Parts: sequence; structure tokens; C-alpha cells
Amino acid sequence: MNAKAPQESRTIMTDLVLPSETNPLNNLFGGELLARMDRAAAISARRHSRRIVVTASVNHVAFNSAVPLGSVVTVEAKVSRAFRTSMEVFIDVWIEDRESGARTKANEAIYTFVAVDETGRPVAVPEVLPETDLEKERFAAALRRKQLSLLLAGKIKPQDATELKALFE
Repeated sequence: MNAKAPQESRTIMTDLVLPSETNPLNNLFGGELLARMDRAAAISARRHSRRIVVTASVNHVAFNSAVPLGSVVTVEAKVSRAFRTSMEVFIDVWIEDRESGARTKANEAIYTFVAVDETGRPVAVPEVLPETDLEKERFAAALRRKQLSLLLAGKIKPQDATELKALFE
């Protein structure tokens, strides 16, 4: 199984924010944005693994900026790291200024997907070979996030969280 660059899984979805997708403040519902991010991330994970994928967890979501009615929203997703059967997908959400066309980062999220076969059993996925500085940073941080998640869930012992120990040495 050949390793892949994050760029190979890059997924871009662009859409308008419509009135039926907004709250009383005329901003995009958070749940609507979560659904858009999940779809983009699923496509990204599928492109990386070339398998059926299922959402395992939503590890982090930051709603940093409201997304107003009528906005052009772009969701960009790339696999940041792959483990044995799981993939971390980093998602950036951009808003395009209506007049200038300038893009501003509004939100970000990190989802985890697992590749499965037709019976729902997890299957191995290719490794990720990060290329850019940002991809390398996200790749390295993914192991720390995974260990923290496993530690909090009681699935590993503190002494086994080697990447977390390194943060405090």
C-alpha cells in the first residue's frame, strides 16, 4: 500500500448560505456547518483510503466567526495523518467577501474516520507523507491529539502517552 500526500485527498466544497439554513440572527446554523464539514471530510478520507469510510469522532470544532446569510462558504478538507485503520481529517472553512472576493478563515475542525470493508470491519489505510510546513505541523500534532483522546477515554495509560510526555519535558 503506497503512502499518499495530503494533497491527494484534498476536497473543496463551495456553496451559498440560504435563508432556510440560518438561525434568527441570519447566520448559518452550526449543525448545518457540521454537516457540510462531515461530507467534505468523508470524501477526503475516501479519496485517501479508496474504501468506505465512517465518521469515528469529531475531535475539535472551532466556530470562530459567524457565517452570514448569503455568504459564499468554502469547506476544504485533507487527511492530515493516517493510523492503522483511521484517518485524521483537518478541515478549514473560509468565507468569501461579497465585494472584494477576499477569503477569510472562519472556522476549523478535526474529524476522525475509519475505513471499513463491505461488512463494516476496519481495514488498513495508506500512510500520509506530508509535504508542506503546515501539513508537517498537522501531521505531528495528530499523534498528540490521538494519544490525548485515548488517554481521556481510558484506552491507554499515562505512561504510554509518549508524545504528551514530550510536551512537558
